[in-house]
Amino acid sequence: MPAVTRSVEELPATSALDVPPRGDSARREDPFGGLPPARYLLVDGGDAFVLGDEVTHVGRGLGAGVRLDDHTVSIRHAIIVARPTGLRILDDRSTNGTIVNGRRVDEAELCDGDVVVLGRVVLTYRDLRAA
Repeated sequence: MPAVTRSVEELPATSALDVPPRGDSARREDPFGGLPPARYLLVDGGDAFVLGDEVTHVGRGLGAGVRLDDHTVSIRHAIIVARPTGLRILDDRSTNGTIVNGRRVDEAELCDGDVVVLGRVVLTYRDLRAA
């Protein structure tokens, strides 16, 4: 899926160690000013990728829906799957693992504001469909 062209450089940098607990009110603010309602993976200091309603492949490879050009990201790093209960991220046998909110996971449910680390790339999952 194509990246939204609007830059999100105004977002504060976040590391896996600085992850606020779920439900933190600071994460409910809308610093994106005008992004249309959708589910996004936001790259710190970079692009906003719209997540679809089916399967999204994340990695360094050319076939990835969310393509991250960083050598610490595997060619096929993770898969995001839409389920009736929400989105799940699954590690796709990556070399450096998939980290969600500071914990290495094989799979995890994604909630609004979750921080996902793939290699050195820090992403934030945002669900702006119902704010």
